[in-house]
Formats: sequence, structure tokens, C-alpha cells
Amino acid sequence: MPFISEDFLLANKSARRLYHGYAESEPVFDYHCHLSPRDIAENRRFDNLFEIWLEGDHYKWRAMRANGIAEQFCTGDASPREKFQAWAATVPNTLRNPLYHWTHLELKRYFGINDLLDSKSADKIWKKAGEKLSQAELTTQGILRKFDIRAVATTDDPVDDLRWHRQFAASGHPTKLFPAFRPDKALTVDQPTAFNAWVEKLESATNSDIRNLDAFLAALEKRHDFFHQQGCRLSDHGLNHCFADFCSPAVAARIFAKVHRGHAATPSEYQQFASTLMLFFGQLDARRGWTKQLHLGALRNNNSRLLRTLGPDTGFDSLGDFPQAQTLAAYLNQLDSDNQLPKTIIYNLNPADNYLFAGMIGNFQDGTIPGKVQCGSGWWFLDQKEGIELQLNALSNLGLLSRFIGMITDSRSFMSYPRHEYFRRTLCNLIGADVENGLLPTDEALIGNMIKNICYANALNYFAFLGVK
Repeated sequence: MPFISEDFLLANKSARRLYHGYAESEPVFDYHCHLSPRDIAENRRFDNLFEIWLEGDHYKWRAMRANGIAEQFCTGDASPREKFQAWAATVPNTLRNPLYHWTHLELKRYFGINDLLDSKSADKIWKKAGEKLSQAELTTQGILRKFDIRAVATTDDPVDDLRWHRQFAASGHPTKLFPAFRPDKALTVDQPTAFNAWVEKLESATNSDIRNLDAFLAALEKRHDFFHQQGCRLSDHGLNHCFADFCSPAVAARIFAKVHRGHAATPSEYQQFASTLMLFFGQLDARRGWTKQLHLGALRNNNSRLLRTLGPDTGFDSLGDFPQAQTLAAYLNQLDSDNQLPKTIIYNLNPADNYLFAGMIGNFQDGTIPGKVQCGSGWWFLDQKEGIELQLNALSNLGLLSRFIGMITDSRSFMSYPRHEYFRRTLCNLIGADVENGLLPTDEALIGNMIKNICYANALNYFAFLGVK
């Protein structure tokens, strides 16, 4: 029997019935990822397994470094074939790491390969995958069809012109591609050179002269409106923690003027300015009926030497232990006090805070829509079996699992769509065990419909993106 069998991760009869009967055939609503809109619009064809699988994948780079693989074979100048060989040599050493599951699930679902990847099987797998990659089924647009991806929301800077989204929309492809508004660079007043360079891009994108805070906010609102016109209904923020050091408009204006002159904001000023901007973004989202995503808790760029050498997003980030409760509550409360709290998804990166987040969302449900404030799926370091189960258990105990909007890929790789299958198998196994143990009723339709909704329908109804069915 192959390692990735029909019943992979499904340890009991109820789990198998739930997965095969209710979860397996559901389409995918991928409402947060980092895929390249250009690759999608241009229907990129990948030349080899390195391009589709290893290019830009910091999960794999971290494992390879831990396995004693030189940087030359991770981000360096080794050939694609050499880099793949180095990855193949690493895979047997990833046992009990989720990479071992994902590797073999992806090989099977994309290429029909059941062999275990190692140094000996690498050549055979490289060749077979290469042959498959020449087929239309595995271009970027082919992959979206293959995995029945109904909607994709990318992650986009407010100054982006979104031309690739428009080009893809005109192609007639059944998948709908939407941008998500990610204004993190608008907060970087502690880095005046980078901040002012970005403001210049914002000026160009809005054909405006940004000399003060009012002009800055007006330009941001103009871009928010432009994104809305392109179908965007999501914002996204990657933060250590929420900001709740609220200040007057006059104070925020003075901070902007200081930074605009080239002087860095102090830590206290940074907190005040970020709090002002985050309130402003929340108000914009509420006004236009968007959903706000808060990705909280990452401690980024921990290795300064390798950051200088390789740059960001190369595998030197980790979980943070930032205080979350008070500032998160204060931020949500400030928006809610003025009835300007949008639909919000709060993603937690530290498992120690799962119950904190799952409990917090209950404070801001207002009965207007089911699950208005969501405890987001396990992401980044927590998108593996145990991390998924921890999030599901916390949400189940303190909220309504039945209203959960399900999994995201949160990935830059077009090989990541089996992450949805991995999540669904984990979900069904967890719920199936409860049925087997008498903790849930044996009413298969009752349980099965909840599974179906978590897999797709809840997200479809929650976001109400135009044209998605």
C-alpha cells in the first residue's frame, strides 16, 4: 500500500465516512495566499520540479539548513537539478515534520508519484515530474482547474496597479482572482528612508502631492477605493501585535511631518502612528463591507547576518511571544464602540495564545452575521496536523466550530493546494474520533453538513465575493 493511501490521516471509520462522503469533493475557496498574480495571468508553465516546488520555499530551506545542506543549494547558485537533489537527500530526515507529509501528498496529487523521495529515487521522480509539467494540466491556470479552486485572494501592496488581476479576469477562466489590500508599509515610520520611498510610490499611484497626514490618508483611501473597484473585499495586516496607543489627529500629524523630513519616529511615536493608521484602515473596511485579516505573532528576521546576506522571507522568522490580549481587545473595542468594526479574521501564530484568541472573538460577535469575528486557521508554523487540531479544539470549546470559514494555503507555491486536503483529513479525523468515542451523535447528516460547510460553504457565504459560486 502506498504511503499516501486513500485513508491517509483517517484513523477510524467515522473519519473515513466523513472525509469521503462530505469533504473530499468540495471545491476550494483560497481566501489568503501569496501566489504571484503575474504567474496566474500569464499561465506560467514550469520547466522543472525545482521551479514549481523549491523556488522561494523557505519551509524547505529551513529543513535543508538543519540537515547540514550548504546555502548554495538553498538560495545560492547551484543548478535547479542540484538543488532538487539536495532536497531529496533531506526528505528522509524530515520524518515527523509536516514536510514529509506534504512532500508525498504533493507528489501524488500533482504527478501520480507514489515513490518515497530520497537520494536514490530523485532522478526517477525528477524525470517523471518533468514530463507531467509539460502538460496543460500543470500550468498555473491548469492547476486552478485541477484542484477546483473557485476563488483566490492574493496579497497586494496598495501601490500595485493590479494589472495582472485585470488581465486574468478578462481570460474567462472559471477561477476568480481577487486582490487583498496589505498596507503594512504605511506603518513603517520607524524607517524613514523606506517609508518616504514608499510614500513617493503612493504619490505616483494616486497622482497626488503627499505633504501632510491628511494628504497621506486621502491617498490611502483613494487606493482602497481603487482596490474595491477591482473586486477586492479583503484587507490584510501582518503585525507583531495589535496597536492601541491611540493619540489625537494633531499628534499623528506631527509624527508624519517628522518622518517626512527624514527623522525616525521613536518607539512611542511608532505605536501612536500605527494605532491611528490601523483605526483608519478598520473604518475604511467597515464602510465598504470588507473583511479585515490580522496575522499576529511572527517574530521576523531573527538572524541579522543572514538577513543582510539573503534578505527577508528566506527562512529566518519564528513564533513570537508578544502580549496580545489587552491591545487586541482595545483595538477591536475602539472600532466597535463607533459601530465600525468590520468582519474580522484573527490569525494566531503562538499556540500558547489559541484560547486567548478563541475567547476574544466571542466578545465582538454582534448577531449581525454568523461568525462575524473569526478565529483564523492555523498558519505558517501551525498549519500542520497538531497545530490545526489545537486551533480547532480551542475554537470548538470557546466558540462555534460550525461557523468556521476553513483553511487557507498562505503560500507562495503552486504546489500547496493539497494543504486543503490535509486540513480536511485532519478535521474529519478529529471529528470522527469524537463520534467514535460517543462525544458527538452518530447523525451523519448533521455532522457531515458541518464538515461540508467548513470546507467551502461558510467561506463562500462569509465573503460574498462577486461571481463566486
